[in-house]
Amino acid sequence: MKGIKAWAFNLLQRLFRSRGMELVAAGTKERLAEQLQLPPITGAGRLLALQDVDLVLDVGAAVGMYGRSLRGGGYEGRICSFEPLSRQFERLRQESAADPLWEIRNMALGPETGTTEINVAGNFDSSSLLPMGERHAQAAPASVYVGTETVEVGTIDSVWDEVVGGARRPFLKLDVQGFELEALRGAERSLPRIHGIQAELSLVPLYEGGPLWREVIEFLVDKGFHVAGIEPGYADPESGEMLQVDGLFIRD
Repeated sequence: MKGIKAWAFNLLQRLFRSRGMELVAAGTKERLAEQLQLPPITGAGRLLALQDVDLVLDVGAAVGMYGRSLRGGGYEGRICSFEPLSRQFERLRQESAADPLWEIRNMALGPETGTTEINVAGNFDSSSLLPMGERHAQAAPASVYVGTETVEVGTIDSVWDEVVGGARRPFLKLDVQGFELEALRGAERSLPRIHGIQAELSLVPLYEGGPLWREVIEFLVDKGFHVAGIEPGYADPESGEMLQVDGLFIRD
């Protein structure tokens, strides 16, 4: 794992240096979060509190793992989770039912409102609005698509006023399987009010038409965010190559 972390770090370091920036490595997710006073990828809620985050927009919530990690880490603020798949949403409903500060919505978030077909993966976690790439299917055969489902699609802008209200420092988490830039393009009005973002960054094509890491990073840097942390995510079990990492971004 140390070799994989170094490979991912060195790859991203080259990009940052080309733009006059330096990426500093951290030994562990917890150490990274402690240094930056940010939530680690695993979600230490105490660190969200240190950043004075008062709302987490949990986009691509699945069955509520991220929300659970926030609460387990001590975060006591508001959460609004978005999950389009009906089966996952019912489990999310059960998970959040006893938490009055945890709101849930049965929808995907993209560049425009409407309805669409989502591809349902065998493992559910890899379900996406985009076709799956060959590299992804080879690395994780259990993730191949097994069907489709019609889902509602909103935009971050369309739900912002109703969901965010008076929140001063909202934090956006994106787990949308290749749809990161599309979701962000639906937040043209809202992005200036978002304090921090956590997003998956694909190092190789995993979904057809999905952005690679450079595109997401450059988009967010151009919108006034800086890279605050990079953590290894999904690796090819055969080759050991890192296929996807998680990025933390904070507004300048």
